[in-house]
Amino acid sequence: MASRLHAYIGTFRQLEILLAVYEHGSITVASENLYLTQPTVSMQLKKLSDSIGIPLYDQVGRKLKFTAAGNAVIAAAREILDKLDNLDMHLADLKGLKAGKLRLGVVTTSKYFIPHLIGDFCRRYPDIDIELKVANREQIIDRLLEGKDDFNVFSHPPKDQHIALHEFLPNPLVAIAPQNHPLSRSRQISLKEFARHPFLMREKGSGTRHAIEEFMRKQGITLNIRMTIESNEAIKQAVISGLGTSILSSHTLAFGGREGLGELKVSRLPIQTNWHLAHLKAKRLSVVANTFLEYVNTVGQSRLLKLLRK
Repeated sequence: MASRLHAYIGTFRQLEILLAVYEHGSITVASENLYLTQPTVSMQLKKLSDSIGIPLYDQVGRKLKFTAAGNAVIAAAREILDKLDNLDMHLADLKGLKAGKLRLGVVTTSKYFIPHLIGDFCRRYPDIDIELKVANREQIIDRLLEGKDDFNVFSHPPKDQHIALHEFLPNPLVAIAPQNHPLSRSRQISLKEFARHPFLMREKGSGTRHAIEEFMRKQGITLNIRMTIESNEAIKQAVISGLGTSILSSHTLAFGGREGLGELKVSRLPIQTNWHLAHLKAKRLSVVANTFLEYVNTVGQSRLLKLLRK
């Protein structure tokens, strides 16, 4: 057993390389991100596979398909490397420092305010590095369930008893139209009237789309969807150009600009939602993660609310 453990201890770098290849789904992309050559990455993966004695992945065309053994090693690698990171953070904390890495996975709409949150946090704790991943709701749910990040940011987190949620900011979804739209002159618009107009919807997997569909289903309303668009900014530009109306987070207007857009007064709107920090209950929070959570619940939350009121 001692010799087997000794062999594994010498593979920390190989475990990092394996995780990078798994995360990027490509040896080429992983090599670029690790600043290594492709032959070096392939050689290190072969050494790791040889030391374990079983293939970790198969090459299927241009794609890598990880074996059961590969997935098991990936899960263990993530746990081992997380423990090493946590040890570094704990030792730094004992020295009176707040240092280490904070990993955040956030849904696309939150990118409008997250920089304001982590910017101030980094100024307060300059020795803490941030790793930020932005993706749609479905992709961030996958990251959450795999425990890839310290926190994930959602307005509509999955309903799961194994997930801990920390609500920290309201996220109203408002109806928008071009400033010269006929509905812009109305003081009050019924939801049925609004739904008859051409509507621009976010893509499947989007948290905003999920919230809109859930709300309209409960109201018994069917939207006249004209186009599906994979970006809040692209939707705003499409609305400005007169292609249709939409419903977006008010944060896309407060932080992303509202020029050329009008907010419509539609009955039963806005859709009231909230932003949450989420993590698996079984995942132990690091010193840095706890520091960030405390910051968000106090200073960060107040700072964002002040920015939204401007």
